[in-house]
Amino acid sequence: MAEPLPALMLPAALWLRLSPHRRWLDMQGQRLLDFSKPSRVAEGFAALDDDGNLPPPATADSTLSARMTHVYAVASGRGLPGCGPLAAHGVACLLGPLRDHVHDGWFLTPPTDGAQPEDARKQAYLHAFVALAASSATVAGVPEGRSLLDAALRVWEEHFWSEEEGVFRESFAADWSDEENYRGANANMHSVEACMAVADVTGNPVWRQRALRVVERFIHTLAREADYVLPEHYDRNWTRLPDYHRDTPADALRPYGMTPGHFVEWSHLLLKLEAALLRTQGNAPSWLLDDAVALFHRGMETGWARDGAPGLVYTIDWNLQPVVHNRPHWCQAEAMTAAAALLKRTGHAQYEQWYRTIWDYIDLYMIDRKRGGWIQELDRNNRPSAVVYAGKADLYHAWQATITPLLPLAPSFATAISLLEN
Repeated sequence: MAEPLPALMLPAALWLRLSPHRRWLDMQGQRLLDFSKPSRVAEGFAALDDDGNLPPPATADSTLSARMTHVYAVASGRGLPGCGPLAAHGVACLLGPLRDHVHDGWFLTPPTDGAQPEDARKQAYLHAFVALAASSATVAGVPEGRSLLDAALRVWEEHFWSEEEGVFRESFAADWSDEENYRGANANMHSVEACMAVADVTGNPVWRQRALRVVERFIHTLAREADYVLPEHYDRNWTRLPDYHRDTPADALRPYGMTPGHFVEWSHLLLKLEAALLRTQGNAPSWLLDDAVALFHRGMETGWARDGAPGLVYTIDWNLQPVVHNRPHWCQAEAMTAAAALLKRTGHAQYEQWYRTIWDYIDLYMIDRKRGGWIQELDRNNRPSAVVYAGKADLYHAWQATITPLLPLAPSFATAISLLEN
């Protein structure tokens, strides 16, 4: 990894300036990559259990497959052995068994015996990750990566992007009928990430402008009006749904209430979008930085150690009280990433302190040195739990946490790696 840091106004006493810390990050990332390699199955990638094994029956998951493809494509760009073939496997499966060859788009799981899967709806959340995977595979020179990208963008643009609303639509039936009466922040947040990657890879700035429009609605309008806490669930008329999933508060993608981990995730995405706009067109709205700072602080105020123990809780209610006290690993990873981004953008020492605090927490509680990988979720007493997430399926959040501190805010992962490592 290239040594120069991307910002000039950084405190002298900075972990990111220390070679041992940078080597530690790199080592942790490579351990995560190795741990997840057994997740490969014939039709894509499947979830591993706590020991890193495939539990029978191991069924390919399209979202997981797209995430794995993205991660191993970026890792292959760094010259790490074994990663290129895994990325190629992911591309082949996304173009093959995971794709709907009748109506186009992607199913959540592969069809069985030629029949559509039980849940055959086409989800914006999944399609954002297919676009991200395809863009990373294209940069890394993975075979058929560009074919996957062309297919993903055709579907994404034709069916999901709403030019009128400036956001991505949520889901459809397999034949693209029956649009869901829902607008959600989570799928649109990941679409912002994918839009920035696609803009870098294709050279088409329209994707960056679409990312900005999504951010304007969800953050600069809805979150700002709510004092930078973000209600995530709306109907198609943009009426807020305050009771959405009240009876299933620990839902993995659309939980009841609000998610402080998403506040901080949006925070660093806003900084990356600002950097991307400055890098490519020389100007960016000043509110991107203001909103990013406010989101991070609200996320940490409402989510960190709310019950006396360290860690960022999963969800809070409308009175900003914890609902699900469990600490998912991805919330901690995104908080750390946001702290690193704010540190690089502002140079303020408080973000160095948060960066250290969050990494200390991850190291002491979440890195599993007995069985490998990261524990995906801890309870309110920081003991392993599986209320929201069972096993160790996810590589994407944890691995990106080990590499984003080493990269500039723009361009996006695969493109940045291609520039820094070559």
